[in-house]
Formats: sequence, structure tokens, C-alpha cells
Amino acid sequence: MSLNKVLVGVKRVVDYAVKIRVSPDKSGVDLSNVKMSMNPFCEIAVEEAVRLKEAKKADEVIAVSIGPKQCTETLHTALAMGCDRAIHVTTDLRTDYMQLQPLATAQLFQKVAEAEQPDLVLMGKQGIDSDAGQTGPMLAALLGWPQATFAAKVEPDGDGLVVERETDSGTETISIPELPAVVTCDLRLNEPRYATLPNIMKAKKKKVDVMDAADMGVDLTAKNEVLEVYDPPPRKEGIVVESVDELVDTLKNEAGVIQ
Repeated sequence: MSLNKVLVGVKRVVDYAVKIRVSPDKSGVDLSNVKMSMNPFCEIAVEEAVRLKEAKKADEVIAVSIGPKQCTETLHTALAMGCDRAIHVTTDLRTDYMQLQPLATAQLFQKVAEAEQPDLVLMGKQGIDSDAGQTGPMLAALLGWPQATFAAKVEPDGDGLVVERETDSGTETISIPELPAVVTCDLRLNEPRYATLPNIMKAKKKKVDVMDAADMGVDLTAKNEVLEVYDPPPRKEGIVVESVDELVDTLKNEAGVIQ
């Protein structure tokens, strides 16, 4: 079986190595002068889509990103990794749950999926900014497609897929007998490649279609209001104990965590 099209979600987030700051008014994370990059779980989704194509199990890989004009840079990274073309759904709304939330994001993806008619949609299991993990399952529900979340292994099987997925107690293997389907990708699925300089140069020539989110017939208003964002309390300084007896006494009488 060869998949005709694979649609892969690409989200632009604060780089995972950046120490985030809360804005002075506590309305959200301060995004000014902060390094942004592709969501790590989206990188895994892109890598899996490209591997399917390299294995002759997919004909075309299309990267999709929703957000401001700077998302073009993130899409170029996906194109340099091996995607064939890209779609940029433009909006100036914040995509870290403060303004554009998972339901509206899934509805925008639904519009793109209905236009492109892919056999498979691959997405990161969650964005590291909101950690919601809702867009993939919501998209599957809106499209009426089967889904497999937290994928650790994806294998085409006949007219469908066999997916090994992460659970709290290990992994489980499920079968999707027929496509199309939505799969969200977890950490152990693969290790994304680095884009090489020649591929980065080639990516600049690949097609990026632009769509305006405001013209797609989707209600973009937030369904939940975030009242306040604040830093977690600083951790108390630890102590060094001299013996097991002192450790037990401290845990019992000072920390109160054992009886």
C-alpha cells in the first residue's frame, strides 16, 4: 500500500531550551525577543512522514502550520527535512492557548484536510507551550476518522496501519483497518534528522501556499479564558543528612511525608 498524501502538523513554539519568562501583567508567557522553533513532537511527526515517503509508502508529504508570518521559517525547516510542499494558515492570534485554542486549531486543520484529502494526518502528541494534547483527537472526531494517539511505532498494514502506542503502564498495539486516519506522535517513535545545508537551500524553492484563518469559516474565539499565568514557587533549599536514621527522622517529623 502506498499513501497518496500525508498531512503533517507543524507548530511554532518557544524553543525547548529557552527559560521562559512570565509577562509583567501575568497575562501569559513573554514572547518578545525569545527564540522560537518547531515543536519537538512535530519534528517527530515530520520525520515519520518523510520516512514513509523514503520507504515508498507515501507519495507526497505536506506540512501545515497555523500562526503568524514567522511560521514560514518553521515550515522551511519541515521542507528542508523532506516535506514536498507546505500550507501556512495565517493568523496573528497567539497559538499557545492564550487566544487560538485546540478546538479552533482542529477546525482549521479540518478545512485543510477536507481540501487536500490525505490518507494520513500525522501530528505531535502535544505542543510544549500549552501541553494540551487535544488537537489531534479533536481533528479525528471532526473528520470522523479513526485515531491512534501517543504513537511509538507506525507500520502500514494492508489498507490500514498497525500502531504501537504509549500508555501509563507500557505500550499497546492497535490496528486501524482502513484509512484515512489521524496519528499523534510520541517521543520514542523516531529521532528527527537535522536539515542539511543543501536541503535548506532546496527548501527555499518549494511551494508554500498561504491561507487566511479569518476567511476559513471557523470561529477563532477562545472558549476558555486564562485568568493569570505565574511562575511556580521557588524550591526550598535542600539539606544534607549524615545517616539513614537522620533521614527517616527528617522525613517523619519535619517533612511529614512518612508516619
